Amino acid sequence: MAYPLVSAAQLRVRLDDNDLVVIDCRWDIDDPDAGRTAYLASHIPGARFVDLEADLSDTAGRGRHPLPTHEAFGALCGSLGIDRSVQVVAYDDRGGAIAARLWWMLTNQGHPEVSVLDGGLVAWEAIDGPMSGEIPAVERRSFPTRPWCGTVDRDEVAARRDSVIIIDARSPERYRGDEEPIDPVAGHIPGSLSVPYERNLNEDMTFRSPAELRRHFAATGVSEAAVVISHCGSGVTACHNILAMVLAGLPIPDLYVGSWSDWSTADMPVAIGNNPG
Repeated sequence: MAYPLVSAAQLRVRLDDNDLVVIDCRWDIDDPDAGRTAYLASHIPGARFVDLEADLSDTAGRGRHPLPTHEAFGALCGSLGIDRSVQVVAYDDRGGAIAARLWWMLTNQGHPEVSVLDGGLVAWEAIDGPMSGEIPAVERRSFPTRPWCGTVDRDEVAARRDSVIIIDARSPERYRGDEEPIDPVAGHIPGSLSVPYERNLNEDMTFRSPAELRRHFAATGVSEAAVVISHCGSGVTACHNILAMVLAGLPIPDLYVGSWSDWSTADMPVAIGNNPG
Protein backbone atom coordinates (compact mmCIF):
# COMPACT_ATOMS: atom_id res chain seq x y z
CA MET A 1 0.00 0.00 0.00
CA ALA A 2 1.28 3.46 -0.85
CA TYR A 3 2.02 5.83 2.01
CA PRO A 4 -1.45 7.13 2.85
CA LEU A 5 -0.54 10.84 2.94
CA VAL A 6 0.64 13.22 0.22
CA SER A 7 1.87 16.72 1.03
CA ALA A 8 0.60 19.77 -0.82
CA ALA A 9 4.06 20.30 -2.29
CA GLN A 10 4.22 16.69 -3.54
CA LEU A 11 0.79 16.96 -5.13
CA ARG A 12 1.63 20.24 -6.85
CA VAL A 13 4.66 18.67 -8.56
CA ARG A 14 2.54 15.79 -9.89
CA LEU A 15 -0.64 17.67 -10.71
CA ASP A 16 -0.35 17.19 -14.48
CA ASP A 17 0.53 13.48 -14.36
CA ASN A 18 -1.74 11.27 -16.43
CA ASP A 19 -1.69 8.51 -13.81
CA LEU A 20 -3.02 10.76 -11.04
CA VAL A 21 -6.69 11.26 -10.11
CA VAL A 22 -7.53 13.93 -7.53
CA ILE A 23 -10.89 13.72 -5.76
CA ASP A 24 -12.62 16.58 -3.94
CA CYS A 25 -14.57 15.18 -0.97
CA ARG A 26 -15.81 18.37 0.68
CA TRP A 27 -19.04 17.98 2.65
CA ASP A 28 -20.79 19.80 5.48
CA ILE A 29 -23.26 18.07 7.78
CA ASP A 30 -25.12 21.35 8.31
CA ASP A 31 -25.37 22.03 4.56
CA PRO A 32 -25.00 18.83 2.50
CA ASP A 33 -24.93 20.82 -0.77
CA ALA A 34 -22.09 23.07 0.38
CA GLY A 35 -19.32 20.76 -0.81
CA ARG A 36 -20.62 20.53 -4.36
CA THR A 37 -21.26 24.27 -4.45
CA ALA A 38 -17.72 24.97 -3.28
CA TYR A 39 -16.32 22.52 -5.83
CA LEU A 40 -18.19 24.13 -8.71
CA ALA A 41 -16.87 27.52 -7.66
CA SER A 42 -13.24 26.50 -7.23
CA HIS A 43 -11.19 23.32 -6.75
CA ILE A 44 -7.72 21.90 -7.26
CA PRO A 45 -7.21 21.79 -11.06
CA GLY A 46 -8.33 18.49 -12.56
CA ALA A 47 -10.11 17.34 -9.41
CA ARG A 48 -13.32 15.35 -9.70
CA PHE A 49 -16.06 15.63 -7.05
CA VAL A 50 -17.69 12.96 -4.91
CA ASP A 51 -20.59 13.56 -2.55
CA LEU A 52 -20.57 11.72 0.77
CA GLU A 53 -24.29 11.03 0.75
CA ALA A 54 -24.92 10.50 -2.97
CA ASP A 55 -21.70 8.66 -3.88
CA LEU A 56 -19.95 7.24 -0.80
CA SER A 57 -23.11 6.06 0.97
CA ASP A 58 -26.26 4.10 0.20
CA THR A 59 -29.83 5.08 0.92
CA ALA A 60 -30.63 1.65 2.38
CA GLY A 61 -29.03 0.08 5.40
CA ARG A 62 -28.35 0.71 9.06
CA GLY A 63 -27.22 4.16 10.13
CA ARG A 64 -27.04 7.49 8.34
CA HIS A 65 -24.22 6.60 5.94
CA PRO A 66 -24.29 2.89 5.10
CA LEU A 67 -21.78 1.75 2.52
CA PRO A 68 -22.94 1.49 -1.08
CA THR A 69 -22.78 -1.95 -2.64
CA HIS A 70 -19.29 -2.76 -3.84
CA GLU A 71 -20.66 -2.96 -7.38
CA ALA A 72 -22.07 0.58 -7.13
CA PHE A 73 -18.76 1.81 -5.75
CA GLY A 74 -16.92 0.19 -8.65
CA ALA A 75 -19.20 1.97 -11.12
CA LEU A 76 -18.55 5.26 -9.33
CA CYS A 77 -14.79 4.76 -9.48
CA GLY A 78 -14.98 3.93 -13.17
CA SER A 79 -16.96 7.11 -13.84
CA LEU A 80 -14.25 9.09 -12.04
CA GLY A 81 -11.54 7.63 -14.25
CA ILE A 82 -10.14 5.37 -11.54
CA ASP A 83 -8.68 1.99 -12.35
CA ARG A 84 -5.85 0.00 -10.77
CA SER A 85 -3.19 1.91 -12.71
CA VAL A 86 -3.78 5.38 -11.24
CA GLN A 87 -2.84 6.98 -7.97
CA VAL A 88 -5.76 8.59 -6.17
CA VAL A 89 -5.40 11.61 -3.88
CA ALA A 90 -8.47 12.60 -1.88
CA TYR A 91 -8.89 15.94 -0.15
CA ASP A 92 -11.39 18.03 1.79
CA ASP A 93 -11.30 21.15 3.95
CA ARG A 94 -11.55 19.38 7.33
CA GLY A 95 -8.15 17.77 7.76
CA GLY A 96 -9.21 14.59 5.96
CA ALA A 97 -12.37 13.97 7.99
CA ILE A 98 -14.35 13.12 4.83
CA ALA A 99 -11.48 12.23 2.49
CA ALA A 100 -10.49 9.42 4.85
CA ARG A 101 -13.79 7.68 4.06
CA LEU A 102 -12.83 7.46 0.37
CA TRP A 103 -9.30 6.40 1.36
CA TRP A 104 -10.76 3.59 3.47
CA MET A 105 -13.16 2.47 0.73
CA LEU A 106 -10.48 2.32 -1.96
CA THR A 107 -8.01 0.65 0.39
CA ASN A 108 -10.65 -1.87 1.41
CA GLN A 109 -11.15 -2.69 -2.27
CA GLY A 110 -7.43 -3.40 -2.61
CA HIS A 111 -6.44 -0.28 -4.51
CA PRO A 112 -2.67 -0.02 -4.04
CA GLU A 113 -2.17 3.72 -4.61
CA VAL A 114 -4.51 5.94 -2.60
CA SER A 115 -3.60 8.82 -0.31
CA VAL A 116 -5.16 11.75 1.52
CA LEU A 117 -3.85 15.25 0.93
CA ASP A 118 -2.20 16.08 4.26
CA GLY A 119 -3.79 19.28 5.54
CA GLY A 120 -6.30 19.35 2.68
CA LEU A 121 -7.20 22.69 1.17
CA VAL A 122 -5.72 24.52 4.16
CA ALA A 123 -2.27 23.16 3.24
CA TRP A 124 -2.91 23.72 -0.48
CA GLU A 125 -3.76 27.36 0.08
CA ALA A 126 -0.73 27.76 2.35
CA ILE A 127 1.58 27.04 -0.62
CA ASP A 128 -0.53 29.17 -2.98
CA GLY A 129 -1.63 26.10 -4.87
CA PRO A 130 -3.63 26.89 -8.01
CA MET A 131 -7.42 26.61 -8.06
CA SER A 132 -9.80 26.25 -10.98
CA GLY A 133 -13.50 26.36 -11.73
CA GLU A 134 -13.14 24.15 -14.82
CA ILE A 135 -14.87 20.77 -14.68
CA PRO A 136 -12.46 18.18 -16.13
CA ALA A 137 -13.40 15.78 -18.89
CA VAL A 138 -13.11 12.22 -17.58
CA GLU A 139 -12.45 9.02 -19.49
CA ARG A 140 -14.48 6.20 -17.98
CA ARG A 141 -12.43 3.21 -16.83
CA SER A 142 -13.06 -0.18 -15.28
CA PHE A 143 -12.67 -0.72 -11.55
CA PRO A 144 -13.37 -4.32 -10.49
CA THR A 145 -14.54 -4.76 -6.92
CA ARG A 146 -15.06 -7.39 -4.26
CA PRO A 147 -17.38 -7.60 -1.22
CA TRP A 148 -16.51 -5.21 1.59
CA CYS A 149 -14.40 -6.69 4.38
CA GLY A 150 -13.15 -5.49 7.75
CA THR A 151 -16.58 -4.23 8.80
CA VAL A 152 -18.79 -5.13 11.74
CA ASP A 153 -22.47 -4.61 12.39
CA ARG A 154 -24.40 -3.78 15.56
CA ASP A 155 -24.83 -7.40 16.60
CA GLU A 156 -21.10 -8.10 16.30
CA VAL A 157 -20.24 -4.99 18.31
CA ALA A 158 -22.69 -6.01 21.02
CA ALA A 159 -21.26 -9.53 21.14
CA ARG A 160 -17.60 -8.45 21.14
CA ARG A 161 -17.59 -5.20 23.12
CA ASP A 162 -16.25 -6.87 26.29
CA SER A 163 -13.32 -8.45 24.45
CA VAL A 164 -12.15 -5.69 22.08
CA ILE A 165 -11.28 -2.00 22.26
CA ILE A 166 -13.95 0.22 20.72
CA ILE A 167 -12.86 3.75 19.89
CA ASP A 168 -15.28 6.62 19.32
CA ALA A 169 -14.19 9.43 16.97
CA ARG A 170 -16.98 11.86 17.94
CA SER A 171 -16.45 14.98 20.03
CA PRO A 172 -16.00 14.57 23.79
CA GLU A 173 -19.31 16.40 24.33
CA ARG A 174 -21.24 13.91 22.24
CA TYR A 175 -19.36 10.98 23.80
CA ARG A 176 -20.25 12.16 27.31
CA GLY A 177 -23.84 12.76 26.31
CA ASP A 178 -23.68 16.47 27.10
CA GLU A 179 -25.20 17.14 23.69
CA GLU A 180 -26.52 15.19 20.74
CA PRO A 181 -27.43 17.41 17.79
CA ILE A 182 -28.01 14.62 15.28
CA ASP A 183 -29.02 11.24 16.67
CA PRO A 184 -32.00 10.39 18.90
CA VAL A 185 -30.09 9.31 22.01
CA ALA A 186 -27.08 10.95 23.67
CA GLY A 187 -24.11 9.05 25.11
CA HIS A 188 -21.81 6.29 23.93
CA ILE A 189 -21.50 2.54 23.51
CA PRO A 190 -20.73 1.09 26.95
CA GLY A 191 -17.04 0.24 27.17
CA SER A 192 -16.02 2.42 24.23
CA LEU A 193 -13.20 4.94 24.54
CA SER A 194 -13.34 8.59 23.52
CA VAL A 195 -10.74 9.18 20.77
CA PRO A 196 -11.89 12.31 18.89
CA TYR A 197 -10.53 12.34 15.37
CA GLU A 198 -9.42 15.99 15.68
CA ARG A 199 -6.68 14.87 18.07
CA ASN A 200 -4.95 13.17 15.15
CA LEU A 201 -4.20 16.61 13.72
CA ASN A 202 -1.82 19.49 14.27
CA GLU A 203 -3.12 23.07 14.45
CA ASP A 204 -2.52 23.49 10.70
CA MET A 205 -4.80 20.49 9.97
CA THR A 206 -1.94 18.19 8.98
CA PHE A 207 -1.60 14.82 10.67
CA ARG A 208 0.65 14.49 13.68
CA SER A 209 3.85 12.50 13.16
CA PRO A 210 3.69 8.68 13.28
CA ALA A 211 5.54 8.68 16.61
CA GLU A 212 3.14 11.22 18.11
CA LEU A 213 0.14 9.26 16.86
CA ARG A 214 1.55 6.05 18.28
CA ARG A 215 1.92 7.69 21.70
CA HIS A 216 -1.56 9.17 21.38
CA PHE A 217 -3.18 5.81 20.74
CA ALA A 218 -1.03 4.06 23.35
CA ALA A 219 -2.33 6.54 25.93
CA THR A 220 -5.86 5.31 25.18
CA GLY A 221 -4.84 1.66 25.49
CA VAL A 222 -4.47 0.92 21.79
CA SER A 223 -1.30 -1.05 21.07
CA GLU A 224 -0.07 -3.41 18.35
CA ALA A 225 -1.67 -6.28 20.21
CA ALA A 226 -5.07 -4.61 20.58
CA VAL A 227 -8.09 -5.74 18.60
CA VAL A 228 -9.92 -2.53 17.73
CA ILE A 229 -13.29 -1.50 16.34
CA SER A 230 -13.52 2.10 15.14
CA HIS A 231 -16.79 4.01 15.10
CA CYS A 232 -18.17 7.54 15.18
CA GLY A 233 -21.53 9.10 14.39
CA SER A 234 -22.15 7.40 11.06
CA GLY A 235 -19.00 5.58 9.93
CA VAL A 236 -17.22 8.57 8.37
CA THR A 237 -14.78 10.15 10.83
CA ALA A 238 -14.18 6.65 12.20
CA CYS A 239 -12.12 6.21 9.02
CA HIS A 240 -9.95 9.15 10.10
CA ASN A 241 -8.96 7.20 13.22
CA ILE A 242 -8.29 4.15 11.05
CA LEU A 243 -6.02 6.21 8.82
CA ALA A 244 -4.23 7.64 11.86
CA MET A 245 -3.67 4.12 13.23
CA VAL A 246 -2.16 3.06 9.92
CA LEU A 247 0.14 6.09 10.03
CA ALA A 248 1.11 5.07 13.56
CA GLY A 249 2.08 1.60 12.35
CA LEU A 250 -0.82 -0.11 14.11
CA PRO A 251 -3.05 -2.84 12.68
CA ILE A 252 -6.10 -1.70 10.71
CA PRO A 253 -9.17 -1.91 12.98
CA ASP A 254 -12.60 -3.06 11.92
CA LEU A 255 -15.10 -0.35 10.98
CA TYR A 256 -18.54 -0.24 12.57
CA VAL A 257 -20.22 1.31 9.57
CA GLY A 258 -23.55 2.12 11.21
CA SER A 259 -21.83 3.60 14.27
CA TRP A 260 -23.78 5.67 16.78
CA SER A 261 -26.50 6.53 14.24
CA ASP A 262 -27.31 2.81 14.15
CA TRP A 263 -26.68 1.94 17.81
CA SER A 264 -28.76 4.84 19.14
CA THR A 265 -31.86 3.85 17.16
CA ALA A 266 -31.95 0.20 18.19
CA ASP A 267 -32.71 0.31 21.94
CA MET A 268 -29.15 -0.74 22.75
CA PRO A 269 -27.46 -0.03 26.11
CA VAL A 270 -26.04 3.48 26.49
CA ALA A 271 -23.44 4.98 28.81
CA ILE A 272 -22.98 8.66 29.64
CA GLY A 273 -20.16 10.69 31.16
CA ASN A 274 -16.41 10.39 30.83
CA ASN A 275 -16.33 6.83 32.16
CA PRO A 276 -16.51 4.19 29.38
CA GLY A 277 -19.23 2.51 31.43
